[in-house]
Amino acid sequence: MAAAGAPVPEVLRVDEHELVMDWVSGRPRWDELGANLAGVHRTTAEAFGYEFDNMIGGITQVNTWTSSWGEFFAENRVRIHLSDPAVPDHLAQRLHRACDGPLQELLKERNPVPSLVHGDIWSGNIIDGAFLIDPAVSFSDREVALAFMAVFGGIPRAMWDGYLDAWPLNEGWERRRHALQLHHLLVHVRLIGGGYPGMVGETLDRLRWRARDGTDSESEHLRGGAAERGGAVPGRAAAPTP
Repeated sequence: MAAAGAPVPEVLRVDEHELVMDWVSGRPRWDELGANLAGVHRTTAEAFGYEFDNMIGGITQVNTWTSSWGEFFAENRVRIHLSDPAVPDHLAQRLHRACDGPLQELLKERNPVPSLVHGDIWSGNIIDGAFLIDPAVSFSDREVALAFMAVFGGIPRAMWDGYLDAWPLNEGWERRRHALQLHHLLVHVRLIGGGYPGMVGETLDRLRWRARDGTDSESEHLRGGAAERGGAVPGRAAAPTP
């Protein structure tokens, strides 16, 4: 990330058990941070993936090199989660069906270059509006990084503006971003549970990706579950979107 121009702390020491980084702080530079992120995304590779698998939260993130973005995302960012018992069966069935067809078709709408992405940008991984920490890097469509930034609140409009001034988004982004949020939502399903299965169901409903029999009974199921839980999702808030 540092070699690509990302503002990150210097790594002072790392081994199997310890990571020591430079202490960083400063005044917020949100617009500059957004522009820097766009610059990082201009570092590219020949395929989607990374040299090795890494971690997002406590979950292994599989980065097997793949030439097709749709296939890479469907297999390594969505289907990879579905054997976890934390993912309800009715959602797993819908997601398997999406991976088999509509998800990959949607992501074929454009032909993205594999860009170096941080992989886990949210407000908790930004220090003082100026530095990025705790990446889960891969070479992916740059839109996946921005899709996750749009899931929760906490990313100021100035960062979006700085990014978009440097590199505007492509037509069709608004629909693709919902699909691209599935990876991080599924990570939260596995790590936290709570209301996150409902968010996955709402995303599938929004994309109109139905159950195999064409019904949407899963939505009713999830709405009922949300009512029992009180419908709250920790940290959920309206996020600014481009």
